[in-house]
Amino acid sequence: MSDAVSSAQARGGVPQRHVVFSHGQASGPWGRKITALAEVVRGEGYEAHSIDYRGLDAPRERIARLADYCKELSGDLVLVGSSLGGYVTVASASVLHARGVFLLAPALYFPDLPPLRSGIVDCPTAVVHGWCDEVVPYEHSVRFAQDSRATLHLLNSDHNLHDQIRHIQNLFEYFLIALDLPAADGE
Repeated sequence: MSDAVSSAQARGGVPQRHVVFSHGQASGPWGRKITALAEVVRGEGYEAHSIDYRGLDAPRERIARLADYCKELSGDLVLVGSSLGGYVTVASASVLHARGVFLLAPALYFPDLPPLRSGIVDCPTAVVHGWCDEVVPYEHSVRFAQDSRATLHLLNSDHNLHDQIRHIQNLFEYFLIALDLPAADGE
């Protein structure tokens, strides 16, 4: 039994809220962005989790690891993915019944990655990408946002987005808060 499940039971069955981070290919589970966003997660009453994908290069292996981890969690699930972790997040969101998806410079539409079906994400989604990204062209996020009707934030930054961490924390905090707001009439 995972620590998240056992701690939920210890609190008398209070519904749990989880944010699960998926890091990129060249980073680790608690890099700068994930650590900074985890502060926001805890401040909004969610439990922060980060999957360690180091040593797993194949996207399908990463997707399987995320699915195995999340099956131990009960309650609301928000997925956050950066770079290759963004691809893993998008590929997994509907299967895991994610309540929301937040993507950072997601590695989408690359020929060496298995193609994703159109409309694969069926929950509120936000994408943050740097105009000066030298690894994943920002146009990939524009295309994804158009295809999935996601909110798109283009920032004056590179692939790492490290110089925009405070701004991204604010965007993420608003994203989590908005998940709890009632839908406006007509939506």
